[in-house]
Amino acid sequence: MKRIISKVALIVGALTLFMSSSNAQVAECKDGFNTITGKRCVNTINTAVPFLRIIPDARSGAMGDVGIAISADPNAMHFNPSKLAFADKDFAISATYTPWLRALGLQDVYLAYLSAYKRIDKLQTAGLSIRYFSLGNIQFTDENGGAIGQDRPNEFEIAGAYSRKLSDNFSAGLALKFIYSKLANGAEVNGETVTPGTAFASDLSFTYDKPLEIGGKKSNYTLGVAISNIGTKISYTNSTNRDFIPTNLGIGNALEYNFDDYNSITLAFDINKLLVPTPDEELVDNDNDGVPDYKQISVASAAFTSFGDAPGGFSEEINEFMYSVGLEYWYDKQFAVRLGHYNEHKTKGNRKFFTVGLGLKYSIFGLNFSYLVPTSNQRNPLDNTLRFSLLFDFGDLEGSSSPKDL
Repeated sequence: MKRIISKVALIVGALTLFMSSSNAQVAECKDGFNTITGKRCVNTINTAVPFLRIIPDARSGAMGDVGIAISADPNAMHFNPSKLAFADKDFAISATYTPWLRALGLQDVYLAYLSAYKRIDKLQTAGLSIRYFSLGNIQFTDENGGAIGQDRPNEFEIAGAYSRKLSDNFSAGLALKFIYSKLANGAEVNGETVTPGTAFASDLSFTYDKPLEIGGKKSNYTLGVAISNIGTKISYTNSTNRDFIPTNLGIGNALEYNFDDYNSITLAFDINKLLVPTPDEELVDNDNDGVPDYKQISVASAAFTSFGDAPGGFSEEINEFMYSVGLEYWYDKQFAVRLGHYNEHKTKGNRKFFTVGLGLKYSIFGLNFSYLVPTSNQRNPLDNTLRFSLLFDFGDLEGSSSPKDL
C-alpha cells in the first residue's frame, strides 16, 4: 500500500525552496532559454539533506548569514572550525532554536543546534556539535485516505572538530561528520521501499587572524576559508540514483574596529559557492540507466568541475555565487545591534533578504536574537520568524590574540 506523505513533501519542498528558487519557468524553457523573454531559465542547484545549509546561529542570522570570519564562538563549528584556535575562552557552549514554516501554522517543525568547544592548550582546540531537524508528527495514509500509522521524520548531524594554530596568526581546522536522514521510513516510491539515508563528511578550513591598529585604535582583521560537507553521496533506496550532499566553498572577511574602550564595530563579508554539479538541462543519460550523467560523477570530480560545468558558461557560473554582508555594533561588550543582507541570483535561488538582531552579554551568559525580512517574491520558511541562541562561556585564556569575547 502506498503511503501519502503530503506533510513531508510540503516541508522538504519548502526546505528545498529555501535553498533554491521555483522552477515555474521550466515549461517555458527550451535549450536553457525562456521562450518568451529570451533570458536564461532558472537552473538551481539542488542537493540532498539541505538542512545542513540552514544557518543555526542567531548572531550570524542577524548579520545576513555571515560567519566564516567573525570572532570565534561555539557556532564556528558550522561556519569555520579553524576559528576555534583563536577563541579567547577556555570553554564555551551554545544552543540555538530555529522555528520552521511558522507562517503555515506548523508548530512542531524546527531546527535545534547545540555546539561547544574546549581549549586543549594555547595552540589547540576541540569542538563538538549536534544539529537536529524535526519534521514534526506525520500521519500516514493509504491511497484511499485511510490512516495506517504515524511517524516523526527527522534528520541530524553529529560533528567533531580539531583546530590548531600553525603560527601566531594562522590556523587550520578539520571536522568529521555523520549525517542521518529519515524522511519517510517504510514508504514506497516507484516500487522501492524508502529507508533512512546516511552519509559521512568532513570540513577543511583555514583562518588568518591579525591584530591591527587603525588610526591608533585597536582593530582586528580576519580572513577565513572553509570547504564544508566534503562527503559521500546519499540515497533513501537501493537505487543507484544517489544525490550529492551540499559541499560548499566559503570565503569570509571581517574587520573589527574599536572606537574606544566601550564602542566597537565589525563589518563582515562572505562569499559562498556550492561544489556540486549544475543540473544538466537536457538530462543527458548516455548509458541509458535512467540516471542523468551529471549525477554519476565522483564527489572529487564534481568539486573541481563545479567551476565550469554550468550550461550557460562563465556568466552562469558567476551567478552561482552567494553573497552576505553583515554589521555588528557592540557597546561595552554587553549590548549588540546587528543587521545584514543576503543576496542570491534570481536564476539560482533568488533568496534576497535583510536581517536584524540584538545581542546581550552579562558575565558568562549571552543571548542573541535575529529576525529575517524578505525583499523578493521568493517565500522563505523563516519569513518573519524570531530565532534565538543562548551562549555560555567560561574562563579567559591568557595570551589570546583574538578579539575580546562576544
